Amino acid sequence: MQSWVRPQDHPIRDLIALLVVWKALLLLLSICSPGVGYDTSTSLFYTEHDHDHGEQLPLALRYIVGKLTRWDGIYFVKISRRGYLFEQEWAFGWGFTRVIALCSHVLRNFGVPDYVGLEGLVAICIAHLSHFLSVIAVFSLTRALFSNYSVTFAFKAALFHIISPAGLFLSSPYAESSCALLSFIGCLLFTNSIVHHGPNSASHDALVLLSGICFGLATTFRSNGILNGLLLLEEAFRTLLALKNGLQISVIRRLLATGLGGMCVGAGFLVPQFIAYREYCGGTTPDMRPWCQRAIPSIYTFVQDYYWNCGFLRYWTVSNLPLFLLAAPMFLILTKSGLWALSFNFSERQDQIDKGQKTGEGVAAQQVLRNLAATQLALVVLTLSTAHVQIITRISSAFPVWLWYGVLASQDGKTVLVNGFVRFMVIYALVQAGLYASFLPPA
Repeated sequence: MQSWVRPQDHPIRDLIALLVVWKALLLLLSICSPGVGYDTSTSLFYTEHDHDHGEQLPLALRYIVGKLTRWDGIYFVKISRRGYLFEQEWAFGWGFTRVIALCSHVLRNFGVPDYVGLEGLVAICIAHLSHFLSVIAVFSLTRALFSNYSVTFAFKAALFHIISPAGLFLSSPYAESSCALLSFIGCLLFTNSIVHHGPNSASHDALVLLSGICFGLATTFRSNGILNGLLLLEEAFRTLLALKNGLQISVIRRLLATGLGGMCVGAGFLVPQFIAYREYCGGTTPDMRPWCQRAIPSIYTFVQDYYWNCGFLRYWTVSNLPLFLLAAPMFLILTKSGLWALSFNFSERQDQIDKGQKTGEGVAAQQVLRNLAATQLALVVLTLSTAHVQIITRISSAFPVWLWYGVLASQDGKTVLVNGFVRFMVIYALVQAGLYASFLPPA
């Protein structure tokens, strides 16, 4: 029992145990959910491909895959099997579908039969593994940024990520957990570069470039991953300002690394658009789709606009008021934590920090925290004004500032706020698991 009382003794082991328990509970709820709901897309999808496959998955696996392959998960699984066929499918992360297809191909090459639903099973395994690794990444990122806080602080932040209101979406064929993993790893690399390595060191530049690569990959999974590029943009401006002190090899090298990292982030969004452009816009003008003629011919923005009706304040209708109310707690905590982080001062909490903390490290950590807060607030504004607002409960899983705010708020005696939000996360995730598996909204 001591390990549960003192998580700092075995934090990773305890996090793994808690994650397994939480995942098992969500899976049990989804398995026990009644019926197929009002939509039979999952069963129709697997039935229509029976003639293309040799064997069925074992009954238990087939049942679980069917329960978890709902809503957008059907798109991801279908695209990963036969590629992008219809225009609207380009709204779904190119990176995630390619990883699913690659892993399925490798399994077949190793002798795994071409089961009905193999891609769905692979996607579910990727989601679980990504959530597990993202929990470890949150723990490591917290330790790197709040380097002189206790291990318990990082443990609680990672625990909040486990019970994220994203819930079953972090276990299903969705890109949320993979995007979160790559985003957190990128943040960890960037934090280590700026907080724990000198700005003139080659290791700093290498870590910045690697963080850009991770952010670029995250963007291929979910488009909101591109917001992570604000970290590199701010670093580029700081480096440019350093040039006023004269040309130095280290500064030029740092600017080059930051620029290449930023290009990697942009490539994560542009490469899939380029692939789609070559497919749809290479014919004669009368045959081209409308978006091909635009100044910036992005199939993603066109699909979001034309097929999903995403646009400025389009979702602000009376009929969508219940969805706004469901999303309100997450918007509230994201906004409140973002504003808190913008004004947070590491030096004012010396009672919880090692007195020997280096001033330089504190300033650098503060820069990273404030940038991450700005990124999180940008997500709030964009989602609230242009997207289907209920998705905030799942896409927020890739942003860490609200996790840290929750832990510090609990330490500062704001128990009513924290306990209320924890109850919301747990109840929302549990109810969502049953509704999602029954193909019922919200999703």
